[in-house]
Amino acid sequence: MKAMILAAGYGTRMRPLTDHCPKPLLEVGGKPLIVHHLERLAAAGMRDIVINVSYRAEQIIEALGDGRAHGVSITWSREASPLETGGGIRQALPMLGDAPFLLVNGDVWCDLNPARLPPSLGSDLARLVVVDNPPHHPGGDFHLTADGRVRESPEPRWTYAGIAQIDPALVADHPAGAFALAPLLRQAIAEDRIAGYHHPGHWVDVGTPERLAELDRLLQG
Repeated sequence: MKAMILAAGYGTRMRPLTDHCPKPLLEVGGKPLIVHHLERLAAAGMRDIVINVSYRAEQIIEALGDGRAHGVSITWSREASPLETGGGIRQALPMLGDAPFLLVNGDVWCDLNPARLPPSLGSDLARLVVVDNPPHHPGGDFHLTADGRVRESPEPRWTYAGIAQIDPALVADHPAGAFALAPLLRQAIAEDRIAGYHHPGHWVDVGTPERLAELDRLLQG
């Protein structure tokens, strides 16, 4: 299974740290945030990685190159301006192929071993990884049924981790350009075509300088 890391955003919530450094290259635990993803994917046997870039793209490409130093092979999907999650995936489909792939938001940190996820989606369009709700998002995003189906409600609801297995068909028929992924996911949920997987381990939405510092303290021990 290939993987795609989303790394094209402006990182506005992380300013002033991202004024001169793209968020994926901000260091945490002694290495750039995106390197944590690359190393975890490589350890799980996932070597073919697509990364979309836009804001300060050349800095990211120069830092990671072809990925060989981290045990992976990187293909770059360049966006003149950020295409949002859905649009970024849509543009990268020729690089990802027709088979389901693992999607990872570049601005999260998670100790999930991707190899633990079921290898097949069957007739589903996606499998969302959900985690326990953090203090800054107590209401969660989605309900997960006992048999692993994702629903909008009822409670309890878990937080979407920004990690998912995606069937390219989820976005393939959408017109190219910038668009959000969430509406397509919600439509597929209504059609009962989204599975879920609850990860009980550590997860951090690295969305603010404070959370970045907190994660750094955690990883530095």
